[in-house]
Amino acid sequence: MKTRELDRMNAYYSEKLSSNNLKRCYDIAPPRVQEYLKSEMDFVLNHINSSDYTLELGCGYGRALKKLLSFSSEVIGIDISYESLELTSEYIEESRRCHLIQASAEKLPIPDKSIDKLVCIQNGISAFKVDPQELILESVRVTKAGGVCLFSSYSPKFWEHRLNWFKMQSEEGLIGEIDWSKTSDGVIVCEDGFKASTFRPEDFLKLTNQLDLEVTIREIDKSSIFCVIRV
Repeated sequence: MKTRELDRMNAYYSEKLSSNNLKRCYDIAPPRVQEYLKSEMDFVLNHINSSDYTLELGCGYGRALKKLLSFSSEVIGIDISYESLELTSEYIEESRRCHLIQASAEKLPIPDKSIDKLVCIQNGISAFKVDPQELILESVRVTKAGGVCLFSSYSPKFWEHRLNWFKMQSEEGLIGEIDWSKTSDGVIVCEDGFKASTFRPEDFLKLTNQLDLEVTIREIDKSSIFCVIRV
């Protein structure tokens, strides 16, 4: 992705689609999307142990981080939006076991091999607009031997539900008006420059095929595609 386009998308997530605006996206999610979000979270929580030091990339306003905290010993939330992290602090009520850091997911200010479980869900691998290969390598770098990295994207089977949800967000003014001439095949484009793509199973395998690690691809609830990397 070109630098100018990357900067524009980062500004979109750090300014327009952050904090309460981001929370509103989830508040208006229709029932089938709520099912998807629950199934995605349930799959993640099944991998978390009470002794784990868990890191979430792109924690937003704390929707998933709060649940991760209930299952983990400690959690770290990373996000590029300071406003979102402020809302996270309120949402989680400033738990001493929760640490929030404003940073980019491709350059984590975290020591090597210090995290038990790393979580990057809700299509973060696409939404962050960073080099996905660098994101994978950086995630593996900070994860302990025996730890797990969890990445998720949307299943193609969920396309109509996802598209309807984004249409609702557009109608609320949370994202721009959808450009229907450019929106298809898993990619949603808005007239203000917003673009959301996805990662298919073959995309995840291509990203991870050079890693000497155990990689599993799973479809959950006909809505999420998970890439599970065991370090």
